[in-house]
Amino acid sequence: MTTAAIIVAAGRGLRAGGGIPKQWRPLAGRRVADWTIERFREQVDHIALVLSPDDQDAWAELAESGLILTAGGADRAGSVRNGLAALSGLDVTRVLIHDVARPCVGTQIIHNVLQALESGPAAAPGLAVTDALWTGDGVTVTGTQDRSGLFAAQTPQGFHYDAIVAAHAAHSGGAADDVEVARAAGLDVTIVPGDADNIKITRPEDFARAERILGTNMDVRLGNGYDVHRFGDGDHVILCGVQVPHDRGLQGHSDADVGMHAVADAIYGALAQGDIGQHFPPSDPQWKGAASEIFLRHAVELAATMGYAISNVDCTLVCEYPKIGPHAEAMRVEMARIMGLRTDQISVKATTSERLGFTGRSEGIASLATACLVKS
Repeated sequence: MTTAAIIVAAGRGLRAGGGIPKQWRPLAGRRVADWTIERFREQVDHIALVLSPDDQDAWAELAESGLILTAGGADRAGSVRNGLAALSGLDVTRVLIHDVARPCVGTQIIHNVLQALESGPAAAPGLAVTDALWTGDGVTVTGTQDRSGLFAAQTPQGFHYDAIVAAHAAHSGGAADDVEVARAAGLDVTIVPGDADNIKITRPEDFARAERILGTNMDVRLGNGYDVHRFGDGDHVILCGVQVPHDRGLQGHSDADVGMHAVADAIYGALAQGDIGQHFPPSDPQWKGAASEIFLRHAVELAATMGYAISNVDCTLVCEYPKIGPHAEAMRVEMARIMGLRTDQISVKATTSERLGFTGRSEGIASLATACLVKS
């Protein structure tokens, strides 16, 4: 089956404040629309984004992002019909229709809707109403309303593609959502559990709530790295990319930069992608004497490819000599250059082992590193 998502983003949404449509306002470091689009990328084959013709900057920016772009209609139903038409010819069998103003939708809800479509023509998330319901005149309570069997509707609402296309074509207009359109065409709609965090941004205060939700759902990963190299002949060592004068050198298949190796392994570890030896086998002669910058850059690029930004790294060098303090700042600058980070995201420090063990006997240098990665 081929699955597509239609994200309706043609509305103006100015009630939420900010002076621009809410889908283009910043939220937790990205725009609302960016968060929403990202939620669907790994679960569907195609994404159709329905935009207002007035959002020219967005059209130009998104044109090369792999999205299918189409213009909105006179109302929400018209925008959905345009989105459905944009998917024509792609052999789509299932379609999810989602409001761009719901950037906190969880992947589990999307999965549950798709799973329900395996046994029925339509499905949508809903939250059972648990609060007491009143009627009122705007000032005072005029009565109560039975909440039995009531649900608050959410999106994405999912449908068999051909069925919802036909339902929209037959509908006279004025529906509250696509579930109403589907039911008018006689389609049974399965209710899957909604999520209280799947809020629709409507008012200015909703941005603060959405930011809190997104903050708790961030994918933050920590990785640890550890490396050791023994001393041998030489007149310098290379640590964190900086050549440090010493009466001995470090031995290794590459340039034996123990600090850079530990940091690279910390990044690989956070990504669950093994270690340097798996990506650059010491049995391969092409890496003989190679600059460790190659390994670190590869780890950084792999993180970016997998959608992670490096928040910070902390590297500790363990040795009696050479003294690291006079060179620590240069090491931070060099590591920041290689990794494309600010120096305040890089920590390089040193400690001795109180003359205990192989480092205490000045037989070599050890390094420990921690890297923090955040889904970008």
